[in-house]
Amino acid sequence: MRHTEPGRRARAAPPDGVLRTARSIAAAQRADGAIGWPDGHVDPWDHVECAMALSACGLAGPARRAYRWLRDTQRPDGSWPRTTGGPSAANPAAVADQAAESHHAAYVAVGVWHEFLVTGDQGFTTAMWPAVRDAIGWVLGLQVPRGEVAWERDAAGEPGEFALLSGCSSILQGLRCAIALADLAGEPQPDWEFAAVQLGHVLARHPEAFADKSRFAMDWYYPVLGGALRGGAGAARLAAGWDTFVVPGLGVRCVSDQSWVTVAETSELVLALDACGLRAQAAELFAVTGRLQHDDGSYWTGWQFANEAHFPAERSSWTAAAVVLAADALTGFSGGAGVFRDIPAPLDLGPPADPEACGCAPVTVTP
Repeated sequence: MRHTEPGRRARAAPPDGVLRTARSIAAAQRADGAIGWPDGHVDPWDHVECAMALSACGLAGPARRAYRWLRDTQRPDGSWPRTTGGPSAANPAAVADQAAESHHAAYVAVGVWHEFLVTGDQGFTTAMWPAVRDAIGWVLGLQVPRGEVAWERDAAGEPGEFALLSGCSSILQGLRCAIALADLAGEPQPDWEFAAVQLGHVLARHPEAFADKSRFAMDWYYPVLGGALRGGAGAARLAAGWDTFVVPGLGVRCVSDQSWVTVAETSELVLALDACGLRAQAAELFAVTGRLQHDDGSYWTGWQFANEAHFPAERSSWTAAAVVLAADALTGFSGGAGVFRDIPAPLDLGPPADPEACGCAPVTVTP
Protein backbone atom coordinates (compact mmCIF):
# COMPACT_ATOMS: atom_id res chain seq x y z
CA MET A 1 0.00 0.00 0.00
CA ARG A 2 1.46 3.35 -0.99
CA HIS A 3 1.47 5.57 2.08
CA THR A 4 0.35 9.05 1.05
CA GLU A 5 0.74 11.95 3.46
CA PRO A 6 -2.68 11.81 5.11
CA GLY A 7 -4.86 14.72 6.04
CA ARG A 8 -2.23 17.43 5.57
CA ARG A 9 -2.33 18.75 2.02
CA ALA A 10 -4.63 21.75 1.53
CA ARG A 11 -7.80 20.69 -0.27
CA ALA A 12 -10.67 22.47 -1.94
CA ALA A 13 -14.06 22.28 -0.25
CA PRO A 14 -16.52 19.73 -1.62
CA PRO A 15 -18.86 21.15 -4.27
CA ASP A 16 -22.09 22.45 -2.72
CA GLY A 17 -24.18 19.67 -4.26
CA VAL A 18 -21.86 17.01 -2.86
CA LEU A 19 -21.91 18.57 0.59
CA ARG A 20 -25.72 18.55 0.52
CA THR A 21 -25.57 14.88 -0.34
CA ALA A 22 -23.32 14.15 2.63
CA ARG A 23 -25.65 16.09 4.90
CA SER A 24 -28.55 13.95 3.70
CA ILE A 25 -26.59 10.90 4.93
CA ALA A 26 -26.01 12.55 8.31
CA ALA A 27 -29.74 13.28 8.54
CA ALA A 28 -30.43 9.54 8.18
CA GLN A 29 -28.04 8.58 11.01
CA ARG A 30 -29.56 7.22 14.21
CA ALA A 31 -28.63 8.57 17.62
CA ASP A 32 -26.46 5.50 18.28
CA GLY A 33 -24.40 6.20 15.14
CA ALA A 34 -25.89 3.57 12.83
CA ILE A 35 -26.78 4.52 9.25
CA GLY A 36 -29.44 2.28 7.84
CA TRP A 37 -31.42 1.54 4.74
CA PRO A 38 -34.74 3.32 4.10
CA ASP A 39 -36.57 0.45 5.84
CA GLY A 40 -34.44 0.92 8.97
CA HIS A 41 -32.15 -2.10 8.84
CA VAL A 42 -28.39 -1.67 8.97
CA ASP A 43 -25.74 -3.75 7.22
CA PRO A 44 -22.07 -3.18 8.03
CA TRP A 45 -20.79 -2.72 4.44
CA ASP A 46 -23.20 0.07 3.51
CA HIS A 47 -22.76 1.63 6.95
CA VAL A 48 -18.98 1.87 6.40
CA GLU A 49 -19.47 3.40 2.95
CA CYS A 50 -21.69 6.07 4.50
CA ALA A 51 -19.09 6.80 7.18
CA MET A 52 -16.46 7.28 4.47
CA ALA A 53 -18.67 9.76 2.62
CA LEU A 54 -19.32 11.74 5.80
CA SER A 55 -15.61 11.95 6.56
CA ALA A 56 -14.68 12.95 3.01
CA CYS A 57 -17.00 15.95 3.30
CA GLY A 58 -15.66 17.06 6.67
CA LEU A 59 -18.61 15.84 8.76
CA ALA A 60 -16.26 14.50 11.39
CA GLY A 61 -18.72 14.07 14.26
CA PRO A 62 -21.21 11.88 12.38
CA ALA A 63 -18.35 9.88 10.82
CA ARG A 64 -16.77 9.10 14.18
CA ARG A 65 -20.14 8.15 15.65
CA ALA A 66 -20.55 5.70 12.78
CA TYR A 67 -17.19 4.09 13.50
CA ARG A 68 -17.97 3.97 17.21
CA TRP A 69 -21.15 2.03 16.38
CA LEU A 70 -19.05 -0.50 14.47
CA ARG A 71 -16.67 -0.94 17.37
CA ASP A 72 -19.53 -1.28 19.85
CA THR A 73 -21.51 -3.83 17.83
CA GLN A 74 -18.70 -6.13 16.70
CA ARG A 75 -19.18 -9.67 17.96
CA PRO A 76 -16.49 -11.51 19.94
CA ASP A 77 -15.53 -13.59 16.89
CA GLY A 78 -14.73 -10.41 14.88
CA SER A 79 -17.87 -10.38 12.71
CA TRP A 80 -21.02 -8.31 12.56
CA PRO A 81 -24.56 -9.63 12.00
CA ARG A 82 -25.66 -9.40 8.38
CA THR A 83 -28.39 -6.98 9.42
CA THR A 84 -29.57 -5.30 12.59
CA GLY A 85 -32.77 -3.41 13.23
CA GLY A 86 -35.46 -2.99 10.63
CA PRO A 87 -39.05 -1.88 10.31
CA SER A 88 -40.48 -4.50 12.68
CA ALA A 89 -37.83 -4.22 15.39
CA ALA A 90 -38.92 -2.37 18.53
CA ASN A 91 -35.25 -2.19 19.48
CA PRO A 92 -33.16 -0.67 16.64
CA ALA A 93 -30.12 -2.63 17.86
CA ALA A 94 -31.95 -5.96 17.63
CA VAL A 95 -30.27 -8.53 15.42
CA ALA A 96 -32.38 -9.25 12.36
CA ASP A 97 -30.05 -11.83 10.78
CA GLN A 98 -27.40 -13.65 12.82
CA ALA A 99 -25.47 -14.79 9.73
CA ALA A 100 -22.41 -12.76 8.75
CA GLU A 101 -20.91 -11.95 5.36
CA SER A 102 -17.18 -11.97 4.72
CA HIS A 103 -17.04 -8.79 2.63
CA HIS A 104 -19.01 -6.93 5.31
CA ALA A 105 -16.37 -7.67 7.92
CA ALA A 106 -13.44 -6.91 5.62
CA TYR A 107 -14.78 -3.50 4.63
CA VAL A 108 -14.19 -1.99 8.06
CA ALA A 109 -10.47 -1.93 7.15
CA VAL A 110 -11.21 0.17 4.06
CA GLY A 111 -13.18 2.62 6.17
CA VAL A 112 -10.53 2.92 8.87
CA TRP A 113 -7.72 3.36 6.32
CA HIS A 114 -9.80 5.99 4.50
CA GLU A 115 -10.38 7.86 7.77
CA PHE A 116 -6.64 7.91 8.37
CA LEU A 117 -6.00 9.23 4.87
CA VAL A 118 -8.57 11.98 5.41
CA THR A 119 -7.57 13.04 8.92
CA GLY A 120 -4.05 11.75 9.62
CA ASP A 121 -5.35 10.83 13.09
CA GLN A 122 -3.28 7.88 14.23
CA GLY A 123 -5.08 7.88 17.57
CA PHE A 124 -8.22 6.89 15.71
CA THR A 125 -6.46 4.03 13.92
CA THR A 126 -5.03 2.84 17.23
CA ALA A 127 -8.51 2.75 18.73
CA MET A 128 -9.96 0.90 15.73
CA TRP A 129 -7.04 -1.47 15.15
CA PRO A 130 -8.37 -4.29 17.39
CA ALA A 131 -11.67 -4.23 15.48
CA VAL A 132 -9.83 -4.41 12.15
CA ARG A 133 -7.49 -7.17 13.34
CA ASP A 134 -10.32 -9.30 14.66
CA ALA A 135 -12.48 -8.72 11.58
CA ILE A 136 -9.74 -9.76 9.15
CA GLY A 137 -8.95 -12.80 11.28
CA TRP A 138 -12.60 -13.85 11.03
CA VAL A 139 -12.66 -13.25 7.26
CA LEU A 140 -9.55 -15.32 6.62
CA GLY A 141 -11.11 -18.19 8.54
CA LEU A 142 -13.37 -18.49 5.47
CA GLN A 143 -10.54 -18.55 2.89
CA VAL A 144 -10.10 -21.87 1.11
CA PRO A 145 -6.72 -23.23 -0.08
CA ARG A 146 -7.19 -22.00 -3.67
CA GLY A 147 -7.55 -18.45 -2.36
CA GLU A 148 -11.20 -17.45 -2.62
CA VAL A 149 -13.22 -16.58 0.49
CA ALA A 150 -16.64 -18.10 1.21
CA TRP A 151 -19.32 -15.47 1.12
CA GLU A 152 -20.83 -16.07 4.56
CA ARG A 153 -20.91 -17.96 7.81
CA ASP A 154 -24.53 -18.78 8.53
CA ALA A 155 -26.37 -18.41 11.82
CA ALA A 156 -25.32 -21.94 12.81
CA GLY A 157 -21.66 -21.12 12.18
CA GLU A 158 -21.34 -23.07 8.94
CA PRO A 159 -19.34 -21.53 6.05
CA GLY A 160 -21.11 -20.69 2.82
CA GLU A 161 -20.86 -23.20 -0.01
CA PHE A 162 -19.55 -20.74 -2.61
CA ALA A 163 -17.59 -17.52 -3.08
CA LEU A 164 -18.76 -14.31 -4.76
CA LEU A 165 -16.59 -12.51 -7.30
CA SER A 166 -17.75 -9.05 -6.26
CA GLY A 167 -17.54 -9.86 -2.55
CA CYS A 168 -14.02 -11.29 -2.84
CA SER A 169 -12.92 -8.28 -4.86
CA SER A 170 -14.04 -6.02 -2.04
CA ILE A 171 -12.29 -8.30 0.46
CA LEU A 172 -9.06 -7.88 -1.51
CA GLN A 173 -9.24 -4.13 -1.03
CA GLY A 174 -9.99 -4.69 2.64
CA LEU A 175 -6.94 -6.91 3.02
CA ARG A 176 -4.64 -4.38 1.37
CA CYS A 177 -5.96 -1.61 3.64
CA ALA A 178 -5.68 -3.87 6.69
CA ILE A 179 -2.04 -4.61 5.85
CA ALA A 180 -1.33 -0.87 5.80
CA LEU A 181 -3.11 -0.45 9.13
CA ALA A 182 -1.11 -3.33 10.61
CA ASP A 183 2.08 -1.53 9.64
CA LEU A 184 0.82 1.65 11.32
CA ALA A 185 -0.02 -0.32 14.45
CA GLY A 186 3.45 -1.88 14.54
CA GLU A 187 1.94 -5.36 14.15
CA PRO A 188 2.92 -6.53 10.65
CA GLN A 189 0.80 -9.40 9.35
CA PRO A 190 2.78 -11.35 6.72
CA ASP A 191 0.07 -14.01 6.61
CA TRP A 192 -2.39 -11.37 5.43
CA GLU A 193 -0.04 -10.37 2.63
CA PHE A 194 0.14 -13.97 1.46
CA ALA A 195 -3.65 -14.29 1.70
CA ALA A 196 -4.06 -11.14 -0.40
CA VAL A 197 -1.74 -12.45 -3.10
CA GLN A 198 -3.66 -15.74 -3.21
CA LEU A 199 -6.99 -13.94 -3.40
CA GLY A 200 -5.78 -11.50 -6.04
CA HIS A 201 -4.50 -14.37 -8.17
CA VAL A 202 -7.74 -16.33 -8.07
CA LEU A 203 -9.74 -13.17 -8.84
CA ALA A 204 -7.58 -12.35 -11.85
CA ARG A 205 -7.04 -15.85 -13.24
CA HIS A 206 -9.71 -18.28 -12.05
CA PRO A 207 -13.30 -17.15 -12.70
CA GLU A 208 -14.43 -20.74 -12.18
CA ALA A 209 -13.77 -20.28 -8.46
CA PHE A 210 -16.84 -18.08 -8.09
CA ALA A 211 -20.59 -18.52 -8.32
CA ASP A 212 -21.94 -17.28 -11.64
CA LYS A 213 -23.51 -13.91 -10.98
CA SER A 214 -22.53 -12.44 -14.34
CA ARG A 215 -25.98 -10.89 -14.84
CA PHE A 216 -25.05 -8.36 -12.19
CA ALA A 217 -22.96 -5.31 -13.03
CA MET A 218 -20.99 -5.66 -9.81
CA ASP A 219 -19.40 -8.89 -11.03
CA TRP A 220 -18.26 -7.02 -14.13
CA TYR A 221 -16.44 -4.06 -12.61
CA TYR A 222 -15.61 -5.14 -9.04
CA PRO A 223 -12.40 -7.01 -9.91
CA VAL A 224 -11.16 -3.64 -11.17
CA LEU A 225 -12.57 -1.61 -8.29
CA GLY A 226 -11.11 -3.97 -5.67
CA GLY A 227 -7.64 -3.95 -7.24
CA ALA A 228 -7.32 -7.43 -8.73
CA LEU A 229 -7.16 -5.97 -12.24
CA ARG A 230 -5.71 -2.59 -13.08
CA GLY A 231 -3.99 -0.90 -16.00
CA GLY A 232 -4.51 -2.49 -19.39
CA ALA A 233 -6.13 -5.62 -17.98
CA GLY A 234 -8.61 -3.57 -15.99
CA ALA A 235 -9.43 -1.30 -18.91
CA ALA A 236 -9.97 -4.32 -21.16
CA ARG A 237 -12.43 -5.86 -18.68
CA LEU A 238 -14.40 -2.64 -18.44
CA ALA A 239 -14.50 -2.30 -22.23
CA ALA A 240 -15.71 -5.89 -22.63
CA GLY A 241 -18.83 -5.34 -20.53
CA TRP A 242 -19.56 -1.74 -21.48
CA ASP A 243 -22.28 -2.31 -24.06
CA THR A 244 -23.98 -4.90 -21.86
CA PHE A 245 -24.32 -2.75 -18.77
CA VAL A 246 -24.00 0.95 -19.69
CA VAL A 247 -27.10 2.74 -20.98
CA PRO A 248 -25.94 5.97 -22.67
CA GLY A 249 -27.19 9.05 -20.88
CA LEU A 250 -28.72 7.05 -18.01
CA GLY A 251 -26.03 5.06 -16.23
CA VAL A 252 -25.33 1.44 -15.35
CA ARG A 253 -27.85 -1.39 -15.32
CA CYS A 254 -27.88 -3.21 -12.01
CA VAL A 255 -28.78 -6.42 -13.86
CA SER A 256 -27.97 -6.95 -17.53
CA ASP A 257 -31.43 -8.15 -18.55
CA GLN A 258 -33.46 -5.50 -16.70
CA SER A 259 -34.38 -1.96 -17.79
CA TRP A 260 -33.12 -0.53 -14.53
CA VAL A 261 -30.14 1.73 -13.89
CA THR A 262 -28.86 2.47 -10.41
CA VAL A 263 -26.88 5.42 -9.12
CA ALA A 264 -24.67 3.31 -6.82
CA GLU A 265 -23.52 0.98 -9.59
CA THR A 266 -22.94 3.97 -11.86
CA SER A 267 -20.84 5.71 -9.21
CA GLU A 268 -18.82 2.57 -8.49
CA LEU A 269 -18.07 2.18 -12.18
CA VAL A 270 -16.85 5.79 -12.11
CA LEU A 271 -14.44 4.75 -9.35
CA ALA A 272 -13.28 1.73 -11.35
CA LEU A 273 -12.67 3.85 -14.47
CA ASP A 274 -10.76 6.39 -12.41
CA ALA A 275 -8.64 3.61 -10.90
CA CYS A 276 -7.56 2.63 -14.43
CA GLY A 277 -6.69 6.20 -15.37
CA LEU A 278 -9.78 6.55 -17.59
CA ARG A 279 -10.75 9.84 -16.02
CA ALA A 280 -12.47 11.49 -18.97
CA GLN A 281 -14.82 8.51 -19.29
CA ALA A 282 -15.33 8.52 -15.54
CA ALA A 283 -16.31 12.20 -15.48
CA GLU A 284 -18.68 11.79 -18.42
CA LEU A 285 -20.42 8.87 -16.75
CA PHE A 286 -20.58 10.62 -13.39
CA ALA A 287 -22.45 13.53 -14.93
CA VAL A 288 -25.51 11.37 -15.60
CA THR A 289 -26.09 10.69 -11.89
CA GLY A 290 -27.26 14.26 -11.32
CA ARG A 291 -30.62 13.60 -12.93
CA LEU A 292 -31.58 11.41 -9.96
CA GLN A 293 -30.60 13.87 -7.23
CA HIS A 294 -33.40 15.06 -4.95
CA ASP A 295 -33.72 18.66 -3.77
CA ASP A 296 -32.35 17.77 -0.33
CA GLY A 297 -29.13 16.37 -1.84
CA SER A 298 -30.07 12.70 -1.49
CA TYR A 299 -30.34 10.37 -4.48
CA TRP A 300 -33.03 8.06 -5.74
CA THR A 301 -31.66 4.53 -5.72
CA GLY A 302 -32.52 3.81 -9.36
CA TRP A 303 -34.57 4.49 -12.47
CA GLN A 304 -36.70 2.00 -14.36
CA PHE A 305 -36.35 3.50 -17.81
CA ALA A 306 -38.89 1.31 -19.60
CA ASN A 307 -41.61 2.44 -17.18
CA GLU A 308 -40.02 5.86 -16.55
CA ALA A 309 -40.28 5.54 -12.79
CA HIS A 310 -38.02 5.60 -9.76
CA PHE A 311 -37.28 2.04 -8.71
CA PRO A 312 -37.28 1.25 -5.94
CA ALA A 313 -39.22 4.34 -4.80
CA GLU A 314 -36.67 5.21 -2.16
CA ARG A 315 -33.62 7.39 -1.58
CA SER A 316 -30.93 5.32 0.14
CA SER A 317 -28.04 6.67 2.20
CA TRP A 318 -25.61 4.19 0.66
CA THR A 319 -26.50 5.43 -2.83
CA ALA A 320 -25.68 8.96 -1.70
CA ALA A 321 -22.41 7.70 -0.23
CA ALA A 322 -21.33 6.12 -3.51
CA VAL A 323 -21.92 9.46 -5.27
CA VAL A 324 -19.82 11.34 -2.71
CA LEU A 325 -16.91 8.90 -3.02
CA ALA A 326 -16.99 9.07 -6.82
CA ALA A 327 -17.05 12.87 -6.72
CA ASP A 328 -14.07 12.88 -4.35
CA ALA A 329 -12.08 10.53 -6.59
CA LEU A 330 -12.60 12.90 -9.53
CA THR A 331 -12.12 16.26 -7.79
CA GLY A 332 -9.83 15.37 -4.88
CA PHE A 333 -11.48 17.38 -2.11
CA SER A 334 -10.35 15.00 0.65
CA GLY A 335 -7.18 13.16 1.57
CA GLY A 336 -9.05 9.92 0.97
CA ALA A 337 -9.75 10.62 -2.70
CA GLY A 338 -7.36 7.88 -3.82
CA VAL A 339 -8.55 5.11 -1.49
CA PHE A 340 -9.79 3.03 -4.44
CA ARG A 341 -7.25 4.20 -7.01
CA ASP A 342 -4.11 3.60 -4.97
CA ILE A 343 -4.57 -0.08 -4.09
CA PRO A 344 -1.51 -1.91 -5.44
CA ALA A 345 -2.45 -4.81 -7.70
CA PRO A 346 -1.06 -8.10 -6.34
CA LEU A 347 0.07 -9.13 -9.82
CA ASP A 348 1.86 -7.25 -12.60
CA LEU A 349 -0.83 -7.38 -15.25
CA GLY A 350 0.59 -4.85 -17.70
CA PRO A 351 1.11 -1.10 -18.04
CA PRO A 352 -1.63 1.42 -17.26
CA ALA A 353 -4.20 2.01 -19.97
CA ASP A 354 -3.09 5.64 -20.23
CA PRO A 355 0.15 6.42 -18.37
CA GLU A 356 -0.33 10.17 -18.88
CA ALA A 357 -3.69 10.02 -17.12
CA CYS A 358 -2.31 8.39 -14.00
CA GLY A 359 -1.20 11.75 -12.65
CA CYS A 360 -4.87 12.02 -11.69
CA ALA A 361 -5.33 15.74 -12.03
CA PRO A 362 -8.68 16.92 -10.63
CA VAL A 363 -11.64 16.76 -12.97
CA THR A 364 -14.49 19.26 -12.84
CA VAL A 365 -17.76 17.54 -12.01
CA THR A 366 -21.28 18.84 -11.57
CA PRO A 367 -23.26 16.49 -9.33
